[in-house]
Amino acid sequence: MKHRLFGPLGLLLAPFVLLAGCAGNSPKASLEDTKNCTAMLAGGFRKVADERSERFNGKVGEEVARCRGSDKAAAFRHTPYVDWANYWATGDKSTLLPGTTGVDSHFSANGRGVDGALLDLEYQRMELIKFNLFDNSGSFADYALGREGVAGAAIKTWPSMRLPADSPFYKAVGGDGTQLCQGELIRWRQLDGICNDLRNPKMGSAGALFARNVQFEATYPDISDDQLARNRHGDRLSLLQPDPQLISRKLFTRAQSDPAKCRDGQGLPGNPVEANCDYQKAPFFNVLAAFWIQYMTHDWFSHMEEGRNQNQWMSVGCSGDAAKLGCRPDDRIDRSFVADAGAPPRYTAADGSKPLARAFRTHANNNTAWWDASQIYGYNAVSRQRVKRDPADPAKLLMLPGARGGAGEALGQLPVFGANDPILPQWAGQGAAAFPDNWSIGVGFYQTVFSREHNAFVAEFRRRAAATPDGDSGLRDPANPMAVIRYRDVSPDVLFEVGRLVVAAEIAKIHTIEWTTQLLYDEPLYLGMNANWGGLFEGHPIVENALEAIVVQNYGKSTDAKKAGQWYSALASGPGIFGLGARVYRDDSFFARHNARKDDIWNLANPEHVNGGVNHFGSPFNFPEEFVSVYRLHALVPDLIELRHWDQDPNRIAAKVPVIETFRGKATPALANEGAADWALSMGRQRLGLLTLGNTPAFLQNLAIPRLQSSTGKIDVAALDIIRDREHGVPRFNEFRRQYGLRQLTSYDDFIDARLPADSPERARQQRVINDLRGVYGQHKCDAKKIITAAQKNPDGSPINDCLGKPDGSLVDNIEDVDTVVGWLSEFTRPHGYAISETQFQVFILNASRRLFSDRFFTSSFRPEFYSHLGIEWLLNNGPTGKRFEARESNGHRIEVSPFKRVLLRTVPELAPELAHVTNAFDPWARDRGEYYGLGWQPRKGAESDPAFR
Repeated sequence: MKHRLFGPLGLLLAPFVLLAGCAGNSPKASLEDTKNCTAMLAGGFRKVADERSERFNGKVGEEVARCRGSDKAAAFRHTPYVDWANYWATGDKSTLLPGTTGVDSHFSANGRGVDGALLDLEYQRMELIKFNLFDNSGSFADYALGREGVAGAAIKTWPSMRLPADSPFYKAVGGDGTQLCQGELIRWRQLDGICNDLRNPKMGSAGALFARNVQFEATYPDISDDQLARNRHGDRLSLLQPDPQLISRKLFTRAQSDPAKCRDGQGLPGNPVEANCDYQKAPFFNVLAAFWIQYMTHDWFSHMEEGRNQNQWMSVGCSGDAAKLGCRPDDRIDRSFVADAGAPPRYTAADGSKPLARAFRTHANNNTAWWDASQIYGYNAVSRQRVKRDPADPAKLLMLPGARGGAGEALGQLPVFGANDPILPQWAGQGAAAFPDNWSIGVGFYQTVFSREHNAFVAEFRRRAAATPDGDSGLRDPANPMAVIRYRDVSPDVLFEVGRLVVAAEIAKIHTIEWTTQLLYDEPLYLGMNANWGGLFEGHPIVENALEAIVVQNYGKSTDAKKAGQWYSALASGPGIFGLGARVYRDDSFFARHNARKDDIWNLANPEHVNGGVNHFGSPFNFPEEFVSVYRLHALVPDLIELRHWDQDPNRIAAKVPVIETFRGKATPALANEGAADWALSMGRQRLGLLTLGNTPAFLQNLAIPRLQSSTGKIDVAALDIIRDREHGVPRFNEFRRQYGLRQLTSYDDFIDARLPADSPERARQQRVINDLRGVYGQHKCDAKKIITAAQKNPDGSPINDCLGKPDGSLVDNIEDVDTVVGWLSEFTRPHGYAISETQFQVFILNASRRLFSDRFFTSSFRPEFYSHLGIEWLLNNGPTGKRFEARESNGHRIEVSPFKRVLLRTVPELAPELAHVTNAFDPWARDRGEYYGLGWQPRKGAESDPAFR
């Protein structure tokens, strides 16, 4: 495949590309193609919306659709779902222009399809950045109105992000005066997350408030005094209405062909292979991927404090019809912590109205919001006490030799919590970790692997120090920034913190370019995610440097909202976000990528250099509550893990182990007895569950939690997900979509995939699911006088009312009441290769980029002064031994051996024969990837006897 110079940068280059594309030199180009493309070009680029109700919504005009996807794209424009999913080359080989085998160039129909998809996605990201940033910490009025002549989206510092007087670092950052982090506070990631941004020390730290991505007026629809919210839902909502356990049992339960072989996810005694728990499987994503996201969320956010919520217990439903379905009316759960439930402040807008300045309630993120591997290294003083370092070399994490044979087991298993560790009773017996709550075999596996990886980095650093003790490590002390720090001078404490920087960035890279590209398995997202990390113009330094000049120096410092916000976000995908602003050259007026012919004058003593690559787009960074909601992915997990042994026939399933038997302290003997290699092989080969209705693990609907003060001692986690979203004020599904710039649905039937033939068995199955949905959420007679939203308008520009396009007084579906998690599990219409729904992905578009843009350790502080020369090399090359490439292309691309595959080869070397066949470690390891983003479930050569393919 030719290198693609487009995507988000189509905003600059598209006129030239589209003119070429309209010339009709693809093998099957038609006069109609040329006419539609010419008309599209004549119309110019669409304007980024001035008002949220005028947003793009991912919907294009008919001529644009036909240029990019011919009749298929045009045929489905009437659906509420994004159009780009129907463009040329955005799916598998069936979406390629007949007679072609790949995307080839921009001049082809396939190129127009992929480039058009990337351009649509960039429009959506620009509008999300413009309309969806709502900080709860007290900065929002300034964001909305501007401050001291600076547009809100261009503001760089906020009073609410200052360290308070009771902080132990208050004086160190400037006290009552201008606060600026310096010295040891900027040298590495601080334990509680302060001083990532030098001028906003508190931002992203543990205890900071969750933000929102939706208008404050749209939050808490059950208690809101907003008239639009009252019109949307009437009196139909409350914390337990519709009943959460009814929703779980009726809509989420996995149907079993032989319940006796599953036993509610408990499997069979002795874990024989005859045990069976049916679940709907995703063919292109494995169980390693399911536990990966659990491991990531342990790093990103937590509403709980040390594994607890409020000391107040509440019912979780199970009334009326729900009780007939096997739920438990005596279940209890602790209420969520609330930071502020008082009347929210308001500000005076330019039009004289009084909008809310924060949500009706706020909640604290008790983890650090940075991608800093806090689940390994800690996020406050108590969690750091759980981090066990090796007494023989305190730069390393303590690992104890494993019981199983194999080179990986010699690298160690996690030590177990001791009697004096600060833990809750239910954590006893677990492998030691800073974040020990909700511990599972998958989380334990990843904690083991990345602890080994940390130690591998330290060992390599030690080897280089032994070889060249007086060599320059690259590290620098901000207290003496010009002094070279030799390898021999690096203390164990410093090396430990450098190891944390490297491992955290490595995890972020794996998630961005490896996990996500398999989660969203198609060409536009492969290009888009790699652009987020390394840039679309990698290998083209002239264009790359010019764009970074525009992005960081000019637009990044601009006081103009449009330049600082939407243009910055669009152009940053040229040079890529990672390392943005990490070079400064004397003879240039901008930051740029590495140029060996020029002298880099980036200076650790200059805060403008250290902090210069970040952009928060006018709103302090923290995760929004809506981001937490869309990562409720429990359906990914099977009830039983198909255990295999690396030192036997990997095609043979030796046992089926209930996941519930590998929770909490049971994970420790499971990891020790089988070894990390067996669990990696088992989870790597097994498919995870589809994110859809009717696919929640049975064991999670019946999960025993020792701390619960109820007669049952159990909780239905699927029902709890719904309750927590309601407690946190997440809007219901339809308004959620409108707020995020997606088209609304007008009935439950809109969930059905219109691309399926009318007589398709799958379409009939979807209709049965929708009938159940209608039975749970119900219908009502609509009132056309009730306007229900200001976030979107009808296509004719009229306000959206309670009838959703139906005649006044009609019986309409209560589509407005559908809980968000239920809604996105009901989305059968998805882009090709998407394990998540379109709605979840919209949240991801915004927040996946922001957490890179906002973190200086991923942008302007990605330097050897912080990471060391070895650390920079390790991250750029996926290890210390240089770049490596796969022997075969995949989906038309030359593929570098992926970062997680390299991690596994270092930390679980027993897997080398198995991993030789693997391109992406989150694709089932025995699956044949086929041609161009194929989703088929066929064995690769050598795996034909694997019973998973029967």
